[in-house]
This record gives sequence, structure tokens and C-alpha cells, in this order.
Amino acid sequence: MSSSHSTGDATTPGSTRHARMRLLNALGDGGGALDVLAVALAQVTAEFGGLGGMAHLRVAATHRSGLRLMVSNGLPEAFIKQWENVSERVDVAPVRAVRSGRLVSLPTLRMPETDPRQPGAEPLSDQLPVDCGIVSAGLKGDSRYIGALSVVTPPGAAPGSERLEFLTDTAQWISQRLRLDAPHPDGLPRGLLQALESEGALRDTSAPSAVGAWEWDLETRRFRSDPRFAERLGLARTHFAQVEEWADLIHPDDLPHVVHRADAAIRGEGRYDVEYRVRCADGPYAWVHARAGVQADEEGRPLRMVGTVEETTARHAALEPVGRALRHMSDLFLSVDGDWRIEFVNAAAEAFIGTSAHLVGKRLWDLPALRAVPGLEERCRKALAGGGPTGFDFHWPPGDRWFALRMVPVPQGVTLYGTDITERHLHEAERARAEQSAAARAALVRGLTASLAEALTVRDVVEAVGRSVLSHFSAAGLLVAVREGERLRVLGSLGRPAKLVERIDGAVCAATPLERTVREHVPEFVESPQELSERFPGSAAAWFGEGAWAFLPLTASGRVGACVLAYDHPHRFDDDERALLTELSGLIAQALGRAVQYDEAAAKAEELQRALLPRTLPAHPSVATAVQYLPSGHGTEVGGDWYDVIALSADRVALVVGDVMGHGSPQAATMGSLRTAARTLSELELPPDEVLTRLGDIVAELGEDAFATCVYGIYDPVAGTFTHAGAGHPPPALLAPDGSVVFLEHTADPPLGAGTPPYSTVTSDVPDGSLLALYTDGLVESSSRDVDAGMTQLATALSGTRLPSTRASLDGLCEQVTTSLLPGRRPVGDDAVLLLARTRRLAPSDVANWSLPDEPQAAGRAREHVREQLAAWHLDDLLTTTTELIVSELVGNAVRHARGPIDLRLLRSRTLICEVSDGSLTTPHIRTASFTDEGGRGLQLIAAMAQRWGARYTAEGKSIWAEQALGD
Repeated sequence: MSSSHSTGDATTPGSTRHARMRLLNALGDGGGALDVLAVALAQVTAEFGGLGGMAHLRVAATHRSGLRLMVSNGLPEAFIKQWENVSERVDVAPVRAVRSGRLVSLPTLRMPETDPRQPGAEPLSDQLPVDCGIVSAGLKGDSRYIGALSVVTPPGAAPGSERLEFLTDTAQWISQRLRLDAPHPDGLPRGLLQALESEGALRDTSAPSAVGAWEWDLETRRFRSDPRFAERLGLARTHFAQVEEWADLIHPDDLPHVVHRADAAIRGEGRYDVEYRVRCADGPYAWVHARAGVQADEEGRPLRMVGTVEETTARHAALEPVGRALRHMSDLFLSVDGDWRIEFVNAAAEAFIGTSAHLVGKRLWDLPALRAVPGLEERCRKALAGGGPTGFDFHWPPGDRWFALRMVPVPQGVTLYGTDITERHLHEAERARAEQSAAARAALVRGLTASLAEALTVRDVVEAVGRSVLSHFSAAGLLVAVREGERLRVLGSLGRPAKLVERIDGAVCAATPLERTVREHVPEFVESPQELSERFPGSAAAWFGEGAWAFLPLTASGRVGACVLAYDHPHRFDDDERALLTELSGLIAQALGRAVQYDEAAAKAEELQRALLPRTLPAHPSVATAVQYLPSGHGTEVGGDWYDVIALSADRVALVVGDVMGHGSPQAATMGSLRTAARTLSELELPPDEVLTRLGDIVAELGEDAFATCVYGIYDPVAGTFTHAGAGHPPPALLAPDGSVVFLEHTADPPLGAGTPPYSTVTSDVPDGSLLALYTDGLVESSSRDVDAGMTQLATALSGTRLPSTRASLDGLCEQVTTSLLPGRRPVGDDAVLLLARTRRLAPSDVANWSLPDEPQAAGRAREHVREQLAAWHLDDLLTTTTELIVSELVGNAVRHARGPIDLRLLRSRTLICEVSDGSLTTPHIRTASFTDEGGRGLQLIAAMAQRWGARYTAEGKSIWAEQALGD
């Protein structure tokens, strides 16, 4: 016996094949013919690594000559049944091998089909994958090939030449060993028939035996049996002129079954194999087991039946107690043959089938009681296809009962056991429903708990309850309300008409189930409008709609309310529903209490945030601005992003955007302090780097963990420049009138509180009509996008737009850009700010400059310049007079108290602006002059005549300015 395991290269394929052939040659003469076929087939299948194998021989025992399957291995029973008898008219590999005498190798296995010329023939279905292959070699007799040896190969496994040679050698070895020749009239080759007879398959001894032979001539209808067998049964004769005389000896209960099996064998539908009772000469019946084959002529017409018969009375006598037990057992018991014909049926099965007719010999599926069970035949046949004991439960509609059917294959048939399991099935169904209900209840509680744990706002709670509860209880809608004083306030609703919600909101619902639930903290279940009117006469269905309602109390954190579950139709609340809804009301109440607190805290945070940021952006002649501020959704925690637009002197404007790291009240306080400080420092006319230095000092005093970023810039409409400085902040973007977008030159200085001054200042030219964009990192940076990618996306969003011409269009552009970068308009991790400023330069015709000498005559020249320029601008005389006075005082002060060149500039904008610049850093201030002082009243006059005035430092010194309103 060879092993299937190998180590290294010790065993080669060639040596394995030689070993297999030596094993076959070593098979002794003691082995039977079927053993020879079985051993040879096993070695060939193993060598090929096949799925299984078959050995066929040519027979003529039926009216259809062809190949009969003698031996098989590795193949399922359902598959084998299709190869038991193969017609020579079918084009399959074994038939080809017998016809041609050559080796046949097919990559795709073709299954045999029933002879299409036979009545009722149907094609046989495949039992293995269609991509299996098959290899067949012919078995040669004395003059021609009379059989085939076949191997079913796995998909895609093309056999090599060495394996094909081994198959051919094995086929030759079988032919020589069994001395095969042409078919014998009995249906098998004489050599194999002799071998089978030598094994005792058809023994015939001289002594009386329990086994005898018999023959039935189908043409003459004569019947004869073995004399010794007739002697064993005490029969008076062995020959009968007509088979009907022999049939008279058969027990009447068994005769229909015997006749049916004989007719089936003659029609070629299988071998004759039946057990029945025969009346002996002394009167009692004896049991016999008959087997036979049908012999046919050369044209396939059946001639005679020849077989053996064996007495089995003793075996049946031993089984009689078992039969009585089976007959009277409480469970159903049936025994059927291979054709599903009943051979035995007990009393319980007869009662189940419900017929008094004789059942033995009838086909199981012809009985009306079994036909009433949908799919029972198909399920039985499918269950037995596996070849082993099996079973299943089925429902019997006539009695509304459930049975457990157990089927056990036995030789030549099947036994079926049926047990009434109706009570067990009902119990299991009830338990399954209870378990399913409990599982659904637990899943609902788990799901609602998880959803409520994630719910922050009252709206979130209402939606979470709607998702989990409405579908589970098949409700149409819900409403959540709390009591505030003597009235109810609706917090949220789903699936309820708006008018109904408005009717309840703010109303005093006296004598209603809602009012009772809120007042007494107990649930109320109303199953119909009739019950509502009967139990609560003061309640109209219009209050709550039509249908049914569950009013659940909600009490948490000192708040009392109710959740109303509404149905569109009357609904009966069973005990499980009432208990579950009451349990869920506690979860909803706790979540609602948290949500109300959250909403209140969020509202306060939002109010604080609105107070810390500009309510509106100021209108300014040199810029039009728009802003989008999007909080990150941290709820009660205020963000630290801020912005401002601050008007400066000479129509200049300061744009500032900042970001305090973190969220919460401390960050909000820092943001408010920085915004206030930035506005104060701007009023001092400090340059951007000085402003950031002062803001940095404020942040540094808050501690080591305080950080903020900021960009601060000043737009000058006269020079057309934007001067800015940044502290750890992304650079501003500039959209030019030609549609190009650039990010302004920017120095990466550290954040406020983390660095030391000075901060770098950059001045950039800004074409008239350009768009400046200042923003925080929350707009361009996220967990899925770095700053560079975000800035690129911002540039793309800006470049693809038209420059706005109105304030409304600027607001729309700001929202459009924000949405393109944050599609949900809600930053994920940080607040986001986008501040847009459309610039407008002051026309050269609205600007006038003069240089004045540092001498007393300068004031007079200044008045002349002013008088001439205001006349050219067509301004009224009163404004000219006050302007001359202001200019005279400012120039006179410069001559008396300053040094260096003196410059005078007039700007005509929304106001008339006068500026006098000198090289001194001394800041003028108003002082109180005494009654006798000749001077000291000039700045008081300027303050009285100008809307506002001030001084700012420049690179060359300082500039003192005053603004006056222009007439209509």
C-alpha cells in the first residue's frame, strides 16, 4: 500500500506509476472480478488526481443495449445514477472509447441523456461543475472493445502523456486479467459472468438450499422454478403453464406490488428486486426475496426474466415483534421502496393519511393527504440526494399540525418516521416571538440610548426619538412639550401638522391627557378618539388629531414636560408596549434635560459671541466690506476668531483678523480684549507693526499657554497701497481687476505671545477696484486639507468670480467663497472667518498738495491755496472760511513749534480733510488758556469747527489733521 506523502524528491511521478502497476500485478488470484475492477479504478483515479472514476461493460440485458456501470468511486449517488445504464446512442466519452477503441480525453464532462426515442424521456441534469473533464480508455475483448475505464478530472487539469499511458496500460491489464470477450446473452461478458458466478453470486448446489433459480418466458408466459427451492417450500410442482398460476400463490396484499415491480423491470426501469409472501403446500405463507434480470434479443426486445429467489421466512419471523411494535407505535412509520411505493404503513400513518384503501404498493405521492403538503415531495427527494439519514419539519395544512419527518435510506428503499411536534412547535414559536420581542426591545433601548448620548440640542433629541421610536411602534408623529408656568411650550415635533403644533404651543391645556400627564407625572394611553371624548370631555380631537395617542411624562433637572406619540388611526396598546414606552420616557427625559441646558448655554455663548464681534461693518468711502463668520459648532464653547474694520484719518481704513487658540470663555475674553485693544491702538494712528507689538504684550501677560495669531493692515486710498504685518497668520489674498489672485508678500513672524518684536511690515500696491481677502486658518485648514492646499482652493474660488459692484453682490461673493471651501458651511475643528474688502482709490482731482516754507508768511500762503482749491471744487464760502481758519492755525503752530519742511494737503471725500505735516515728533495737545493769555486757543478753535481732528506719526515726523462735513 503506497503512501500519498513524499519527502523532497525521493519519489518521482514515474516511480509512482511503476509502483502502482507492480501493485496491480501483485494482486492474487483470490481477488474477485469486482475487486479487480475496483482496485484498478482506485489506482487510476489516484494517479490522475481525479474527482472519481467509473468502469462500464457492454450489456444486452434490456431492450436498450449499451454500457452498464460495474464499479465507481468518489462520485455522489445522484451522479452515479445517471451513469448506471448508458445507451450506445449517447455521445459521451465511455461510448466513444468503446466505439473507436482509442483513448478519449475531453476537457468538458458531458453527461449522458435519456434516449430521446423513449417515451417520457427527459434530459438528465449535471451533478458536477460543467468545467470538469473526463478521460476514458476502452476495455478490449477477444474481437472488439466491450467496456471502458473512465476518470473524472478536476477543472482545468489537462492530463499529461505519462498519465494517459498509465490509463491505457491499466485498461489492457484489466482485459487480460478478466479475459473479457463479447457480451453473453445473459447481459454480461462470459469471462466476467464466470468470475461473478465463482464468487457465489448465482450459487446452485445439489443440497436443498434457501436460494433457488427461476425463469419466466415473456412470450409463452411459462414460469418455472428451481426444483430444490420448490421442495424447500413444499410446492407441488416447479413448472407453470401460465405465470398467473404462480401469481395465485402470492399473498393478495403483496401481488400488486410484485406485478408493478415486474412491469417496471420489463420496461427497462431497473432490476427486478422484490420481497413477498408465497402460499406453501401445507397452507401457511412463506416469505421469499426474488431478484432477476431481463434478457433481450438482438433488437432489444425483452424475451425472458431469469433470476434467483431466496426464502426469508425465518428473518421475517424474527422481525414480527418489531413489526407489531412499529404497527402500533404512536409515531407515523412508513417503509417505501426505491420508487416511493409503500411497503409497510403503521396505524398512526394510516390515520394521518386518512384513507381506508389498501396502501401497500401505492406511490407515496399519489395520496391526497400528502399532495396537500406544498413542496413535500421535492423536499424529500432533495433531502435524500445526499445519501445519508436526514430529516426536516413540515406543516400539514388539513389539520394545521406540524410534524418532524426523519428519513433513513435502507437497501432498496427508504423508511420514514413522523412525529407530531405541534405543541413543541407552538411553544418554540411562542418562545421565538418572545425572544424576538425581547431582542427588538433591547435593540431599541440600545439604539435610542446611543442616539440620545450623541444628541446635544433639543432638536437633536426630538430627531433621535423620531428615528428610533416612530418606526418601532409604527406611529405617525411625536411632539415634545414642557410646562412653563401655567402654559405649555412646544420644544419640537415630527410628523405633526403645523397648525396643531401652534394650537398647543403657549396654550393652557386644562382637562386634557397632556395636561394630566404633565401635572401628575403618569403616562396616559388613549386608543381612539371615542375614548378621548369619553375620558376627557373637554378635549377635542382637534387638539391632537385623529387616531390614538401615548402621553409620556418627562421629568428631569427640575423641568416637567411630556412626549406625545401620535397615530393616524385607532391603536391598541398592549402591556408590553405600555411598559416599553414608559421605560423609554425616562431615557428621553434625561436626554431632554441635558439638551435644554445645552441650548440655553449655547444661546448665551452665541449672545456673548455677538457682543464681542462687530454687529455690522461700518460704511467707508475707500472700501466696501463683507464678512462671513462660521463657528465650529463647539456649542457652548465660544470660539476665539475675530475681525474688525476701523476707520482712520485721511480716509484710510484698518482691516484686522485674528484667532485666539482654543475655545471657551477664557479664549472669548482674550478675543474681546484684543479687539478692543486693536481699536484703541488704531485710534492712536500706530503703524501695523506697532499695533501687533502692543497686542503681543497683552497676550504675553495672560500666561505661557496663551497664543493668538493676527494680521493687521491699513489701506491708503490716496497712495493705493496696503501696508500690513502678520503674527503667525496666513497672508492676505489680493484679487486684481484682471481676475488674477496673489497672496501678498508676508513674513512668517511668530504668533502673539510667542515672539518678540519687531514685526515685519510689508507695503503692497493695490490697483483700484481690487478685492482684499483676510481670513483665519479655519477656512483653509482641516484634518483632511493642509494650509497650502486650502490657500490654493481659496485662490481658485476667488479667481473664478466677477468683482462685485454692489454691497449685496459683495455679501453674496463672500458667502459663495466660504461655501466652496466649507461645503457644509460648518468648520470641523475651528472657527472660520473671511473678510472681503473692495477698494476704491481717491481720484487725483480730489487731492491737493502744497509745500510751505518754514517762516511766518507760510500761514498766509496756506490760506490762499485753500481759497483757490475750494473755489475750484465749488465748495461754499462758509466752508472756505472755516477751512482757512483751521489751516492758518495748523500752519502757524507748525512754524512756531516745529521744524523742517511743512506740507499742506486737502482731500475731498465724504468729508473735507485738511492735513499739515512737519518734521517734528512733538504731539500737539489742547490746553486751557487763562483770560489774559494771548495764545493757546488755536486747537480749541479747531476742535470746535471740525467734526474730528487728531495727529499721527509718519516716517518724516507727524501729521495733524482735521475733518469737516461737506454740504449736500
